[in-house]
Amino acid sequence: MKFTIIAETNGDLLHQTTYQLIGAISNIGSKSTVICPNGKGSSEASKIKGVEKIISVNGDCFDLFDGSAWASAINSVCEGTVIISASPNGREIGSIIAAKRNIPIIQDVTGISPGITVTRPIYSGKATETLEISGESVITLRPNAFENADIGNEAPISVVDQTSDLRVAIIEAINKASERLDVTEADIIISGGRGMGSVDNFSHLESIADSLDAAVGASRAVVDEWGMPHRMQVGQTGKTVSPSLYIAVGISGAIQHLAGMRSSKYIVAINKDPDAPIFTIADYGIVASWEEALPILKSELMKL
Repeated sequence: MKFTIIAETNGDLLHQTTYQLIGAISNIGSKSTVICPNGKGSSEASKIKGVEKIISVNGDCFDLFDGSAWASAINSVCEGTVIISASPNGREIGSIIAAKRNIPIIQDVTGISPGITVTRPIYSGKATETLEISGESVITLRPNAFENADIGNEAPISVVDQTSDLRVAIIEAINKASERLDVTEADIIISGGRGMGSVDNFSHLESIADSLDAAVGASRAVVDEWGMPHRMQVGQTGKTVSPSLYIAVGISGAIQHLAGMRSSKYIVAINKDPDAPIFTIADYGIVASWEEALPILKSELMKL
């Protein structure tokens, strides 16, 4: 089966998730074609093991993100099963391509094996669904659920120019209000819940996040009751994350929150309630209030 991977970029470079998409396909013994919108990251992608060829799709529609225009430009060069990141942009592009090609889309996949068999969490993470795919499809892979592919390749690069199919004109793109790392992009996340006492105490989480180059997240209760930005919310109605390390401080562990972070590689829970549900999925648990635990944690981090 042929695989086409749509690269996700960060500026002019490949986003880390692109390495994971290529790694996931390489691990099932297949090579892939990688599409780089507007050529960004094409030379970088050509050096990744498991890549058979690079297609640089160029066009004025890639100057700003418009899911419909991007999907139209990319769709014409896609072959076989399409693999894309389960990021907000990836989900949008993938859904439109699936509709255009009249093929199914399987979202938020966390495992893929030869065959092709894929697995993904369902029912807020309470169960895992296994699907066998017999034909072409679009598959979005959850970020940080797969290992990065290695470097050591020289894949050929071809260029395809596409005319714009814009139906909506983007007049202006406004940068996000905060320059702090987004929870969906972070390899380390420290999140706070109602147990933090007040929104003012999140400054202690931010201080630790700065020392770890981490993102700061929040539970739904904090967002709803204290007015924290929704972009920080981790959970079923917020953002789904899969970092290498997730530190939950003062978060009891409602099923809604667990659905958004339980696939994290390592989970550390800090809560003064020893019976808090968060401890059932935590790799490491600390029964203490944030006032007791965070100063010690910060002190130890400073030593490192």
